Amino acid sequence: QALFNLLIPDHTADAFSPPRLSEPSLWDVLVEWLLGGLSHWDAEHFLFIAEHGYLYEHNCAFLPLYPLSLWAVARGALWPLQWLLRLRSRLLLSAVLLNSLFSALAAAALYELGRVVLRRRRVAFLAALLFSLSPANVFMAAAYSESMFAFLAFSAMWQLEKGQSWLSGLLFSLASGVRANGLINAGFFLYSQGKRFALQLQVGPGSLRKLPLLWKQVLSLASSAVLMSAGILLPFAVFQYYAYVRFCGPGTGLDRSIPEPLLQLARDKGYRPAAMDGAKPPWCSQRVPVVYSYVQDTYWNVGFLRYFELRQIPNFLLALPVTILVSWAAWTYISTNPWHCLTLGLERSKSEEEGKPKDGFCCPAAFVYMVHATALLAFGFSCMHVQVLTRFLGSSSPILYWFSAHLLQEHEPLLWSTGTDNPPAGRSVLGKSPSSCGKGTPDNPVMRLLLNWRLITPLSKGILGFFLCYWLLGLLLHCNFLPWT
Repeated sequence: QALFNLLIPDHTADAFSPPRLSEPSLWDVLVEWLLGGLSHWDAEHFLFIAEHGYLYEHNCAFLPLYPLSLWAVARGALWPLQWLLRLRSRLLLSAVLLNSLFSALAAAALYELGRVVLRRRRVAFLAALLFSLSPANVFMAAAYSESMFAFLAFSAMWQLEKGQSWLSGLLFSLASGVRANGLINAGFFLYSQGKRFALQLQVGPGSLRKLPLLWKQVLSLASSAVLMSAGILLPFAVFQYYAYVRFCGPGTGLDRSIPEPLLQLARDKGYRPAAMDGAKPPWCSQRVPVVYSYVQDTYWNVGFLRYFELRQIPNFLLALPVTILVSWAAWTYISTNPWHCLTLGLERSKSEEEGKPKDGFCCPAAFVYMVHATALLAFGFSCMHVQVLTRFLGSSSPILYWFSAHLLQEHEPLLWSTGTDNPPAGRSVLGKSPSSCGKGTPDNPVMRLLLNWRLITPLSKGILGFFLCYWLLGLLLHCNFLPWT
């Protein structure tokens, strides 16, 4: 990132670029030189919010938990560096440290989730490695909220699979304070409770005797669902109320305390500062004043089919690989489990009745994750800036990594080695790759494929090529203010 930022001049982009209010020291210049490429595009919003708060209306498109975390680390753990670095440099350093931690924890959570859901350790491990080479990796490293959200979302899914409902609900709630699409995660909890109740009704004829207790179970289920959904919604709702008080309340003269360079930026760019006397924003008079949707609509023109223009074809091409992969995953799952999908997974399968549930990507337990990924894909493709689909899905859904790992494990002979997971039926088993150094050396399947690039199948080259190309192009383009996903 530092190398690309040094060799390639920054593009002059029409992006949020607030002025610096203090002169940098030599140490600030060094931090900017080393890490400055990770502070571009939306990262400027997060760093600005962590430093100055929500001064401008359009900052409210970015939820508060991630910038609050940056502020806490910069003011806390990095407080001894205040004599060397100004606050912004410490915030940027905090972002890099936190995102490195969250990315590693997200990979670990994805691995554990895959072990529980897929019941195949190798596929789960391969998926976690692919996450470490995510095509959205630049956003996992830059001062964006993707890595924090992935960690919270994958951890919450894992805890829910383990039966830790309240811990899962807490993690899902925190995730909705990081990104707005965390609200849809309430569906995981609702589905889990609904499926448990539906399966209880199918345990056999003896269950008819328990019908008088049915209303108690329904009441318990409904109250639990309402409480958990409310908890997941709460951080988002509280933030909307905070924005209403800040931008729609009576003028408090806060604009007089805003530094003049930031007020001048608002005048030059047409930004609306907080708590100014005069006309209130239009969203303040709505029956349910939600600043998030208003900002997305007004400042970024986000809406249903608004991006379907000829000039946006390059952005649709950027989103094509991830769109194909997730669509292919959905088709594979539906065609393998048509009845399970038609019954919404609420009917007990024969394998479950025998106590031997099916494993692998097409297992019944993966149904809700497939629905989640398909819903995100449909919404992102039709209502969002389509080029963000790669990081949108890459930080929210395990399906992108599970399906890619499934394809590699099923169709790549170099991965058919002995172990806990059996190779596809009727196919020969190969030994470890020449890259394995010894009997006790852990084997990295991704490295094995990369070191034997000429021998792997075209499908493997396509999947790994997509991950690696987007990984590299993301660093090269994003860090120099060039358009990317």
